[in-house]
Parts: sequence; C-alpha cells; structure tokens
Amino acid sequence: MPQAAHPPVATRHVFVYGTLRRGGSNDIERWRPAAHFVGTVEIAGTLHDLGAYPGATLGGNARLRGEIYRIEPALEAQLDRLEEVLPDDQGEYLKRQVAVRVGAQSFDCLVYEINPRRLAGHAVIASGDWFRRD
Repeated sequence: MPQAAHPPVATRHVFVYGTLRRGGSNDIERWRPAAHFVGTVEIAGTLHDLGAYPGATLGGNARLRGEIYRIEPALEAQLDRLEEVLPDDQGEYLKRQVAVRVGAQSFDCLVYEINPRRLAGHAVIASGDWFRRD
C-alpha cells in the first residue's frame, strides 16, 4: 500500500543577532527541529546590552549584525517562548517582520525586537555585533 504524502511544512526565516547566533549561549543550531543557515547579514538597527543577552531596536542609521536561518513552525514556537513574546505586546520581545537581502535573494525574516519599555538604563553596543561588544 503506498504511503500517504505528507503535506509540506511551512517554513519561515528568522534573523538572529544575539545569543541565538552560531557560538552563542542559545546557538540556534542546537535546537530541534533543525534550523538551516542561510547567511550572515547586516540590517538597520541598534543593539543594546541587557547583560547576559542583547536587545535590538529596528530601523535608523546604525547597523545590526546577525544570521538568517530557515525554520519550521515548531521551532518558531520555541523561540517565541524563549523571547517571551506575548500576544498583547507586553512581553520582553516583540515579533517583527523585516525584508532582508542576502546577495541577490530577499527574505521576509522574523526578528525579535526588544520591547522599548525594557531599554531604560541599558547601553548601546556601537559595533552592532553581540560578539564584538567591547
């Protein structure tokens, strides 16, 4: 008897800029279902040092360095919990959608932006790179 075809899994792309980057304390490549690396890019944004992890605000003239991954919905749900995204936008992070170019390709990427209410008293990381925050 032939096996039933499984419907394709809807995938999305996520731009990660802090502890979820390769080598970070929450390296996305250790999560399951597996994320698939697409590329390293910079987008418009400002990086803020929150201590053990960063928060980014999107837009402006500063640059924010990060990585793009293709992810499945099950992993997105786990990331939402990690980033404390709440439906009323009162959580630690807000879920945003940003168009990001990697070479000739453009990706609509999910980005976790820090809730502006969480930024008081936190320094900006001028390099825009969590791994170069000196």
